[in-house]
Amino acid sequence: MKKQQRLIMRTVILVVLLAALGYALYSNIFMTKEAVAKGDQAPDFVLTDLEGNTHRLSDYKGQGVFLNFWGTWCKPCELEMPYMNNQYQYFKDKGVEIIAVDIDESEFSVKKFVDKHGLTFPVVIDEDSQVMNAYDVGNLPTTFLIDKDGKVVDIVNKTMSESDVKQYMESIIP
Repeated sequence: MKKQQRLIMRTVILVVLLAALGYALYSNIFMTKEAVAKGDQAPDFVLTDLEGNTHRLSDYKGQGVFLNFWGTWCKPCELEMPYMNNQYQYFKDKGVEIIAVDIDESEFSVKKFVDKHGLTFPVVIDEDSQVMNAYDVGNLPTTFLIDKDGKVVDIVNKTMSESDVKQYMESIIP
Protein backbone atom coordinates (compact mmCIF):
# COMPACT_ATOMS: atom_id res chain seq x y z
CA MET A 1 0.00 0.00 0.00
CA LYS A 2 2.75 2.46 0.94
CA LYS A 3 4.71 1.56 -2.20
CA GLN A 4 1.66 2.35 -4.31
CA GLN A 5 1.18 5.74 -2.57
CA ARG A 6 4.86 6.64 -3.08
CA LEU A 7 4.61 5.67 -6.74
CA ILE A 8 1.52 7.85 -7.19
CA MET A 9 3.19 10.77 -5.38
CA ARG A 10 6.36 10.46 -7.48
CA THR A 11 4.30 10.28 -10.65
CA VAL A 12 2.36 13.42 -9.71
CA ILE A 13 5.59 15.29 -8.91
CA LEU A 14 7.12 14.15 -12.21
CA VAL A 15 4.05 15.30 -14.17
CA VAL A 16 4.11 18.72 -12.45
CA LEU A 17 7.83 19.12 -13.18
CA LEU A 18 7.37 18.12 -16.82
CA ALA A 19 4.47 20.58 -17.17
CA ALA A 20 6.61 23.38 -15.70
CA LEU A 21 9.49 22.49 -18.03
CA GLY A 22 7.12 22.41 -21.01
CA TYR A 23 5.70 25.82 -20.15
CA ALA A 24 9.18 27.29 -19.68
CA LEU A 25 10.28 26.00 -23.08
CA TYR A 26 7.08 27.18 -24.74
CA SER A 27 7.30 30.66 -23.27
CA ASN A 28 10.97 31.04 -24.23
CA ILE A 29 10.52 29.79 -27.77
CA PHE A 30 7.12 31.12 -28.78
CA MET A 31 6.65 34.12 -26.51
CA THR A 32 10.04 35.79 -26.81
CA LYS A 33 10.02 39.56 -26.92
CA GLU A 34 12.55 41.83 -28.47
CA ALA A 35 14.68 43.69 -25.97
CA VAL A 36 14.90 47.44 -26.45
CA ALA A 37 18.26 48.17 -28.08
CA LYS A 38 20.31 51.19 -29.13
CA GLY A 39 18.70 52.88 -32.10
CA ASP A 40 15.20 51.59 -31.28
CA GLN A 41 12.24 53.84 -30.69
CA ALA A 42 11.71 53.94 -26.93
CA PRO A 43 8.39 52.32 -25.94
CA ASP A 44 5.87 54.91 -24.80
CA PHE A 45 4.35 54.67 -21.33
CA VAL A 46 2.28 56.65 -18.85
CA LEU A 47 3.16 56.59 -15.14
CA THR A 48 2.18 58.80 -12.21
CA ASP A 49 4.66 60.58 -9.98
CA LEU A 50 4.47 61.06 -6.22
CA GLU A 51 2.57 64.36 -6.63
CA GLY A 52 -0.11 62.72 -8.80
CA ASN A 53 1.15 64.13 -12.12
CA THR A 54 1.18 61.80 -15.11
CA HIS A 55 4.30 61.41 -17.22
CA ARG A 56 3.97 60.11 -20.76
CA LEU A 57 7.30 59.52 -22.46
CA SER A 58 5.97 60.86 -25.77
CA ASP A 59 5.23 64.19 -24.06
CA TYR A 60 8.99 64.70 -23.80
CA LYS A 61 9.56 64.71 -27.58
CA GLY A 62 12.08 67.41 -28.36
CA GLN A 63 13.93 66.79 -25.07
CA GLY A 64 16.55 64.29 -24.02
CA VAL A 65 15.28 61.80 -21.45
CA PHE A 66 17.45 60.10 -18.86
CA LEU A 67 15.17 57.13 -18.02
CA ASN A 68 16.46 55.44 -14.87
CA PHE A 69 15.03 52.19 -13.46
CA TRP A 70 15.76 51.74 -9.77
CA GLY A 71 14.56 50.55 -6.35
CA THR A 72 14.86 51.89 -2.81
CA TRP A 73 16.48 48.62 -1.69
CA CYS A 74 19.16 48.85 -4.42
CA LYS A 75 22.38 50.25 -2.87
CA PRO A 76 24.01 51.04 -6.26
CA CYS A 77 20.83 52.95 -7.20
CA GLU A 78 21.03 54.91 -3.97
CA LEU A 79 24.66 55.81 -4.68
CA GLU A 80 23.90 57.41 -8.04
CA MET A 81 20.73 59.29 -7.06
CA PRO A 82 22.56 62.34 -5.57
CA TYR A 83 24.70 62.55 -8.73
CA MET A 84 21.59 62.46 -10.89
CA ASN A 85 19.98 65.16 -8.75
CA ASN A 86 23.07 67.41 -8.96
CA GLN A 87 23.31 67.09 -12.73
CA TYR A 88 19.55 67.52 -13.15
CA GLN A 89 19.84 71.00 -11.66
CA TYR A 90 22.18 71.92 -14.51
CA PHE A 91 20.77 69.94 -17.44
CA LYS A 92 17.02 70.54 -16.96
CA ASP A 93 17.49 74.03 -18.42
CA LYS A 94 19.31 72.51 -21.38
CA GLY A 95 16.38 70.27 -22.38
CA VAL A 96 17.30 67.07 -20.53
CA GLU A 97 14.68 65.48 -18.28
CA ILE A 98 15.13 62.68 -15.76
CA ILE A 99 12.37 60.18 -15.15
CA ALA A 100 13.25 57.81 -12.33
CA VAL A 101 11.09 54.66 -12.50
CA ASP A 102 10.82 52.82 -9.20
CA ILE A 103 9.98 49.17 -9.64
CA ASP A 104 6.85 48.02 -7.81
CA GLU A 105 7.30 49.49 -4.33
CA SER A 106 4.90 51.28 -2.02
CA GLU A 107 4.40 55.01 -2.43
CA PHE A 108 5.29 55.42 1.25
CA SER A 109 8.76 53.85 0.94
CA VAL A 110 9.52 55.70 -2.32
CA LYS A 111 8.42 59.05 -0.87
CA LYS A 112 10.53 58.43 2.24
CA PHE A 113 13.55 57.70 0.00
CA VAL A 114 12.93 60.79 -2.17
CA ASP A 115 12.59 63.02 0.89
CA LYS A 116 15.72 61.55 2.51
CA HIS A 117 17.79 62.34 -0.58
CA GLY A 118 16.06 65.61 -1.52
CA LEU A 119 15.39 64.46 -5.08
CA THR A 120 13.90 67.14 -7.34
CA PHE A 121 13.39 65.22 -10.59
CA PRO A 122 10.20 63.27 -11.39
CA VAL A 123 9.98 59.91 -9.61
CA VAL A 124 7.29 57.53 -10.83
CA ILE A 125 6.28 54.07 -9.62
CA ASP A 126 5.87 51.17 -12.04
CA GLU A 127 3.35 49.35 -9.84
CA ASP A 128 2.86 46.28 -12.00
CA SER A 129 6.31 46.25 -13.67
CA GLN A 130 4.78 46.73 -17.14
CA VAL A 131 7.23 49.47 -18.12
CA MET A 132 10.16 47.50 -16.74
CA ASN A 133 9.02 44.50 -18.82
CA ALA A 134 8.46 46.63 -21.93
CA TYR A 135 12.07 47.81 -21.69
CA ASP A 136 13.25 44.30 -20.75
CA VAL A 137 15.10 45.59 -17.69
CA GLY A 138 16.99 42.92 -15.78
CA ASN A 139 19.36 44.28 -13.19
CA LEU A 140 19.05 47.58 -11.38
CA PRO A 141 20.10 50.27 -11.87
CA THR A 142 19.52 50.45 -15.61
CA THR A 143 19.35 53.74 -17.49
CA PHE A 144 18.08 54.37 -21.03
CA LEU A 145 19.36 57.52 -22.73
CA ILE A 146 16.68 58.74 -25.11
CA ASP A 147 17.24 61.53 -27.64
CA LYS A 148 14.87 64.33 -28.67
CA ASP A 149 13.29 62.07 -31.33
CA GLY A 150 12.48 59.28 -28.85
CA LYS A 151 15.29 56.97 -29.98
CA VAL A 152 17.42 55.03 -27.52
CA VAL A 153 20.96 56.41 -27.78
CA ASP A 154 22.55 54.21 -25.12
CA ILE A 155 21.71 51.76 -22.33
CA VAL A 156 23.73 51.89 -19.11
CA ASN A 157 23.70 48.74 -16.96
CA LYS A 158 26.01 49.87 -14.18
CA THR A 159 26.28 52.23 -11.25
CA MET A 160 27.28 55.65 -12.52
CA SER A 161 29.67 58.16 -11.00
CA GLU A 162 28.80 61.84 -11.15
CA SER A 163 31.08 62.30 -14.15
CA ASP A 164 29.31 59.39 -15.89
CA VAL A 165 25.91 60.98 -15.26
CA LYS A 166 27.18 64.31 -16.60
CA GLN A 167 28.68 62.71 -19.70
CA TYR A 168 25.51 60.73 -20.45
CA MET A 169 23.29 63.78 -19.98
CA GLU A 170 25.51 65.80 -22.30
CA SER A 171 25.04 63.08 -24.94
CA ILE A 172 21.26 63.65 -25.06
CA ILE A 173 21.09 67.46 -25.04
CA PRO A 174 18.71 68.34 -27.89
